[in-house]
Amino acid sequence: MPNWMTRNVLLISFSAFFSDFGYQAVLAALPVFIVITLHAPVYVFGIVVGVSYGGGSILAYIGGRLSDRYGRKKIAILGNALIPLLSLTGISSAFYEAAAFFSSGWLFRNFRSPARRALLSGEATKETSSRIFGFLNALDVGGGVLSVSVMLLLLYLKVNLGEIILLSALPITFATVLLLLVKERKIPPARAAREMQRTSIGNASSKAYIGLLIATALFGFSFYSLGFPILTIAQSQGSSTAGFAAYAIFLLASALFGYYIGSRKLRLIRSLGLLGYILSAAGTMLLGLSYVWSLGIVGMYISVVLIGMGIGTIDTLEPSLITKIKPKSETGRGMGALTGWRSAGLFFGNIIMGALYYLSPFYSYAYAAIASLLAGILLLYFGRSFKNAI
Repeated sequence: MPNWMTRNVLLISFSAFFSDFGYQAVLAALPVFIVITLHAPVYVFGIVVGVSYGGGSILAYIGGRLSDRYGRKKIAILGNALIPLLSLTGISSAFYEAAAFFSSGWLFRNFRSPARRALLSGEATKETSSRIFGFLNALDVGGGVLSVSVMLLLLYLKVNLGEIILLSALPITFATVLLLLVKERKIPPARAAREMQRTSIGNASSKAYIGLLIATALFGFSFYSLGFPILTIAQSQGSSTAGFAAYAIFLLASALFGYYIGSRKLRLIRSLGLLGYILSAAGTMLLGLSYVWSLGIVGMYISVVLIGMGIGTIDTLEPSLITKIKPKSETGRGMGALTGWRSAGLFFGNIIMGALYYLSPFYSYAYAAIASLLAGILLLYFGRSFKNAI
């Protein structure tokens, strides 16, 4: 076993696996459940997701701050234990009920995420951080692949979609149990004091940190819920199954490419900008063009693969970058700010996507592609001062 694959790394990563095994099915089902089952307009779905992510930006920042103060394990457990609220979406008979249940659980998911990432960062060194977060992302997203696969099987067996959503609470609860077994590493006060005075790459780190947060927020404006491609493919092919399968393909591409990126020695900022934000922009634009030019299911699936590769890179390298430009005593705050700024962009981005999608799917994807491209250019600009440092 590699020396970086500690007991805590395995427990935290498999906790992520079971969390996603639960709630990724809800994420995949939500657009179909709201728009097709509950007969709400597509812009309502955009508002529901936007409000969920937007509110999550506040709770993510709070969760990150509290994790540095009261303990990362406690905050991660508290947040994870309340995520199953979103599983109650399955009992909803109206879209506003579905919105309330989903948003409640998703808020606590965002509250938990910075603490869990900070907890994992305690196991990482400068040399192993990308590999560890790549492993986390692979299991995290791998759980999502299994989740959607099981959902497709249950739908084939004629299980009601609402019942499938309710069942998602079981693996999420097990994920909380795994977090209870983690032994949190405490940072000695003397070490924390030293780290407050310096970071691993010097004075330029503050500029990189602000640049990363701004680029992250801008990318949030482009980072639409994958519910939109699910709807596009499901409606264009006349099959909800085709839409759900696209989500499984996205997750698989994200898991595999994220793990590959984490195992490579790369310049983080350049790789994040080019293979993350800009590659995601290319995939999104291809999805829009596939819709306009009627390229069919193959063109749409290729675009979903490109988007998945971009998101896998982002989810691996963003937290790794935080570990290099923030002291360990402030990692929770840094992870909270990262999630919070992303979620702030997601609030507006998904509402804008919903409105533009109502006019034409192409308008929504073109908007998202441009915003993602600008985020990548901005990050590359802020990263110039580091040259070969990161």
